[in-house]
Amino acid sequence: MDTHAALYEQGKQRLEALRKLPARQTVSLQQKLEEHGITRRDFMKWSAATAAMLALPLPFSNLVAEAAELADRVPLIWLNLAECTGCSESLLRATTPDVSTLIFDYISLEYQEVLMAAAGMQAEQNLDHAMETYRGRYLLAVEGAVPTANNGSFLTIGPHATTGVELIKKAADGAAAIIAVGTCSSFGGVQAAAPNPTGAKGIHAVIDKPVINLGGCPPSEVNITGTLMYYIMFGRLPALDMFNRPKWAYGARVHDNCERRGHFDAGEFVEEFGDQYAKEGFCLYKVGCRGPYTYNNCPTERFNSHTSWPVLAGHGCIGCSEPNFWDEMADFEKPLGRKLIHGLDATADTVGAVILGVTAVGIGAHAIGSLFAGTYEEK
Repeated sequence: MDTHAALYEQGKQRLEALRKLPARQTVSLQQKLEEHGITRRDFMKWSAATAAMLALPLPFSNLVAEAAELADRVPLIWLNLAECTGCSESLLRATTPDVSTLIFDYISLEYQEVLMAAAGMQAEQNLDHAMETYRGRYLLAVEGAVPTANNGSFLTIGPHATTGVELIKKAADGAAAIIAVGTCSSFGGVQAAAPNPTGAKGIHAVIDKPVINLGGCPPSEVNITGTLMYYIMFGRLPALDMFNRPKWAYGARVHDNCERRGHFDAGEFVEEFGDQYAKEGFCLYKVGCRGPYTYNNCPTERFNSHTSWPVLAGHGCIGCSEPNFWDEMADFEKPLGRKLIHGLDATADTVGAVILGVTAVGIGAHAIGSLFAGTYEEK
């Protein structure tokens, strides 16, 4: 309780300081929401849900609401490096704008290659101006891995052929906080898969400042917006796990919150895609689901305005929020045998000892997950 009281007071002080800064938007957030048919009641319900998602008590919903209304005071620079733009798409391709989408639209977005109207030299001037004007104040979001081989020449950007390595180092130097959006920027992603000819790496490997990693290919829009809201509220990064991912989003295994978990416990498995068991919604572990090895909130938050996620749609989790998933999790439609989970030797056919006929398919159930989830350090 004392910890929450101190955090609440810190949030109040942070927001009071932001309120003294000049507004960057000519239209208030409330007006923007009303234009899209979102009422104040809807907004406050979103604020309460966001506070709960961030593992904060209900009174913090007032801070969430105020932080959202002051989001335009925080300059955001969003860089696109070696990537497919899927993370931007995750955030922005809602068929009907929701509060999260509109807040991202409301924030002071100084540079974002996919969204900005500027092009060519004007775009580069905008980036340089933002980094100089808001030095030490801007929030840096990065989408995509950083190619480092051949002095970074596998990725050059803009009229001066600036390499991704040069760009991220320059931008990170003046950033108040850095967010790696997606598995590519967090851990290298598919670009870093063997044999990795471009020497692609996550951004934490090429800069010497703390980075918060939002693993996922792509991460859900709530993980992106929630992290932005936490920083706006408190001016600091949230508690992180051993891979610098926010615990509120990556603190539980996909397996533990999956709607098919009951079938796993009952020994009811899909044997092959399209069989009768698949039609009945049985567990997908035998056809390759990586949910037992993966930490993310996909089952609870879902994608596309909380509509669905891969397992609900009928395909197993591929573990995309984990480091080196492309190499370590493949083949994605076959069950893993022996697998090191965050340094813990968990064996699919021995740990958990759930014996079904002649097949042992246990993953260690709740005890193993609790064991190493509890070893995460606060940062």
